[in-house]
Amino acid sequence: MLETENNKQQWEELALKTFLEMLRAKDGDLEVVAKLSEVFSDLDSLKPMATFLKEHSAGKQAFKEYPCLGNIDLNELNKLPKNSLGYCYSNHLKERGLTPLNLEQIPITNDYEFILVHIRDTHDIWHVVTGFDTDIIGEIQLEAFYVKQLRFSRFWLSLLAKNLLKTTLYNIENSEKYLNAITEGWIMGSNASPLFGIQWNQLWHLPLEDIRTSLNIKLDDKN
Repeated sequence: MLETENNKQQWEELALKTFLEMLRAKDGDLEVVAKLSEVFSDLDSLKPMATFLKEHSAGKQAFKEYPCLGNIDLNELNKLPKNSLGYCYSNHLKERGLTPLNLEQIPITNDYEFILVHIRDTHDIWHVVTGFDTDIIGEIQLEAFYVKQLRFSRFWLSLLAKNLLKTTLYNIENSEKYLNAITEGWIMGSNASPLFGIQWNQLWHLPLEDIRTSLNIKLDDKN
C-alpha cells in the first residue's frame, strides 16, 4: 500500500501505468487484478472508507475484533440444508473449482489492512448473497455494489472504469449490457443493508433467503 501523501505524482504515474496494463489484459487475469488492488488501495481512499464503514454497527464492531472466516471445510458446509448460506457458499465454490482463501494467518495490524483482508475473505459470500454470478456481467454488478457499499473505493471504481473503457475500445455492442449491470448493482447496493463486517461464519446454518430478507436484498431488483 503506497503512502500517497508523500509522493502524489509518483503514485498517479504508477496508478495510470497499472490501469493501462489492466486495460490490455484479458478479463479474469488475477495477477493484474492483484497489482491493481495493491496500487489503488491507497491511504487517500482507505482512510475515509474506514471512517464511513464504522458508521454502522456491524462495521464498527468488526474494526474492534478484525474477524475472519477462518479455516472452512466445504465438505462440512455441504452437509447443511440446501437452502442454508453455508451449503450455497460451498456449492458456489465447488461448481467453479474454487477453494476458500483461508486468510486467518495474515497478520492484521491496522484498520486499513483489515479492510483489504476482509473484502478478499468475504468476496465469494457477497457473490452468493447478492446472487451476482462470476461471469463478466455478474462481476460488473458486484463491482457497482461494492462502490456503493464501500463509498470510497478507488479499486472497485477503477474496475468499473476499466470495463467501460474496454467496451468503448473493443466491444461497443456490450455497452448496454454493461451499463445495465452497473445500474443493477448500484441499486441493490443502495437498497441493501451494509454487508461489510458481518460475521458470515456465524450464519452458515441460516436459510439464504432469510439472510437476504434481513439485508433487504431482493434478487428481482436485478431484472
